[in-house]
Amino acid sequence: MTTDDERGKTARVTREFRTRIEAGVWRDGEALPGTRTLAEQFGVSIATVNEAMKALATEGLVENRARSGRVVRSAHLVNIPVRRRPHVVLVGGYAGTGKTEFGRIMTRLTGWMHIDKDTITRPVVEAALEALGRPASDRESPTYLSQIRPREYEALIATAHDNVSCGAGAILTAPFLREYADPAWLARELNRFANEGANSTVVWVTCDIESMHTYLRGRGAARDNHKLEAWDEYLTSIDLDFRPPVNHVVIDNSASAEPLKTQAERLVSQIAEPA
Repeated sequence: MTTDDERGKTARVTREFRTRIEAGVWRDGEALPGTRTLAEQFGVSIATVNEAMKALATEGLVENRARSGRVVRSAHLVNIPVRRRPHVVLVGGYAGTGKTEFGRIMTRLTGWMHIDKDTITRPVVEAALEALGRPASDRESPTYLSQIRPREYEALIATAHDNVSCGAGAILTAPFLREYADPAWLARELNRFANEGANSTVVWVTCDIESMHTYLRGRGAARDNHKLEAWDEYLTSIDLDFRPPVNHVVIDNSASAEPLKTQAERLVSQIAEPA
């Protein structure tokens, strides 16, 4: 008999696999990793992976082939027309909530630039940390928080303003934990985008603790090791009830919530109009 715990794991893993496909992390026509590999990566049983893949095959997102195994099928995920006026979407959330995947899905729907903090800054950040005598994976020390982190966000926001000045929409993904807690910062940046002729939307992505843990384990990034090794301690340091102090949209990436793509389509329909 299937237990509630097994059903919960299957739901979380199915959601994570679906999100990876909808976000383009796993691309149309790509052969997926083997069942055993996925089970080890996400810390679940082979049976759980198989059940998740059955669900995705039913949704038309995965195709089973005799020789090449499971193959992604996502060509039917089409774009939605958007307005000519630039739009900036700031997507924040705690590590492991799925904010980067949500940003990728938004970009696939709109064609707006996806600007992820880690993607555009990680090589320089890691080199700078090592030059300062810190591990490349450090994201917790006073050295990182005071000397490196402010420059990361400076680069992220500057890149967004560059895109807006060219008439392009931008979707920014980063934790934004300090920034979203600072009404002055929010007001300043949103006003800057408005003065440049861009509309803007603040998004906060949240999810249940179990899904967050599943995501971080599956991601396998060195910068997450500190959180995973002291998981209970980490949970006491975050406020799951936090919300930005301005008008914002909450995206729920919990296992029981609507798929991220469905929520992204709803948001796009609210902020975009045919060109």
